[in-house]
Amino acid sequence: MKKYIAVLLPIFLCILTLLPLNSFFTPGLPVTHDGRDHVVRIASFYTSLQEGTVIPRWAGNLNWGYGHPILMFLYPFSSYSASLLHFIGFSLVDATKAVFMLGFIGSILSMYVWMQAVWGKRIGFIGALLYGFAPYRFVDLYVRGAIGEHMAFIFPPLIMYFLYILAKNRILRFTYIKIIGLSLSFAFFILSHNAISLMFMPVFGLYFLYLFFSEADKSWKYICFCLVSIALGFGLSSFFWIPAFFEGKYTLRDIVTAGEVMTRFVPFNWFLYSPWNYGGTGTLTKSVGFVQWIGICASCIFLLKLKDVSKKIFLATSLILFVFSLFIMTSASEGIWSRLTILQNFQFPWRFLSITVFLAAVIGGISINRVIRFFEQKVHMKRKTYVLFMAFFVLLGVSTYHMWHPSAYSLDSESSYKGIYPGTTDTGESSPIWSVRFMEHTPSNPMEVIDGEALISLKDRTSTVHEYTIAAQKQTRVVENTLYFPGWKIYVDGLSAGIQFQDPQYRGLMTFWVDEGEHDVKVIFTDTKIRYWANRISTVSLGCVIALGIIVLICKRKK
Repeated sequence: MKKYIAVLLPIFLCILTLLPLNSFFTPGLPVTHDGRDHVVRIASFYTSLQEGTVIPRWAGNLNWGYGHPILMFLYPFSSYSASLLHFIGFSLVDATKAVFMLGFIGSILSMYVWMQAVWGKRIGFIGALLYGFAPYRFVDLYVRGAIGEHMAFIFPPLIMYFLYILAKNRILRFTYIKIIGLSLSFAFFILSHNAISLMFMPVFGLYFLYLFFSEADKSWKYICFCLVSIALGFGLSSFFWIPAFFEGKYTLRDIVTAGEVMTRFVPFNWFLYSPWNYGGTGTLTKSVGFVQWIGICASCIFLLKLKDVSKKIFLATSLILFVFSLFIMTSASEGIWSRLTILQNFQFPWRFLSITVFLAAVIGGISINRVIRFFEQKVHMKRKTYVLFMAFFVLLGVSTYHMWHPSAYSLDSESSYKGIYPGTTDTGESSPIWSVRFMEHTPSNPMEVIDGEALISLKDRTSTVHEYTIAAQKQTRVVENTLYFPGWKIYVDGLSAGIQFQDPQYRGLMTFWVDEGEHDVKVIFTDTKIRYWANRISTVSLGCVIALGIIVLICKRKK
């Protein structure tokens, strides 16, 4: 019977998770704050992959056709996932919708995997549903359309799971599998959303310390295994986060977002209740969730009755972190935000709701299960507790049912996402610092004469390689209507040409001189030294993970 339950519970969980996803089966793209932008970005990402660029960094069709480096700074995991689905036959819109759906289902299943391994199947089941059916999850799905943050919800439970089973490890061969699992989970988390992954690091650190003192059999080995896994995770994702971190100084990020975070604090009563709506970031609901609050309140009661010191420490720490996650989103924490300037890169304090949702699910799963156990053990109403158990699911559904759909649907053609896009798919913070925030007009030609006389013929053009023939009647100055960003190089007849990109009349655009005569000109977007070494670190890390996988196979055959 237990075996059947072990199989049926995840299946039943998947069925329940499909209920709020029914809206994704409606034709068209749900209208959200960022939904259309994500499809356009994925289209540009897929185009670069088709052109042979394994790590797309430059979106050639964005910003009115002047190009944009946004692919360098925004989480590539969802774009790779959607590109794979598009490659196998999904339309761009359907691929994007499928990623949203898979992210929702995957996050709930990953929470179940972790919580059932630590506390049992019933707690895992309750916690997983609380994790998925939180108001903020539906904000990401149907209001913001925040695909990166939504996908990131998959990985915190997986990281916690691998930290846990690594602490319980006894067989060396299984250790290698767990190291691979923890490494990949860390890497995919960073690639899903760099800001959210940074936000969760203290939570992982505290859980590591908890396991170190309460679960790990051989502490020094546990430390080594975790450090190796984390190093590999950061190494695997270094092709993304290293350039994004070090080359962000070449964008308008610090100018556009300066001081914005200080205007986005949340009134505390909004966590208790804030109405559901499809408005802007200042009005969308920040509610933790009605059923989630029941779990939080119940945990405060049961915390006093817990006799197991280890569990008491875990629950108490989770509650403290939960309260802190609320505090850091209110204006009372303004001093922290002003002193720790790195926090301001999060843009919105309410992004900490990601941690709040996670902790509320963990605390609620434990405490609501304790309520059910109380009725089983003290009231002797075991059959009726199943009614109580079902009442939990009904209450969770009823309290969020009105959130299970978007405000409207867009039925734009597939081609509308692939052409020149009059925007950057962000608020302009990723635009090169030498340029204006938005170009706001389409260039007449890819390359133009600005001084002299010449005939320019376009030979070939991809996202990162533009080839021309220039027949100059005399020394001529031309402008390449592509925004400059470190990595762009211009070659005239195979020789590097001097690039000027700070001319006030052609702000941020690449201008250069050619001599009289006919010339072959190639404009190429290449890797900087930082990108080159970041790619090499990822390659070496991937080699290490593959080597561990081979060791696992060899050990398995020997056995």
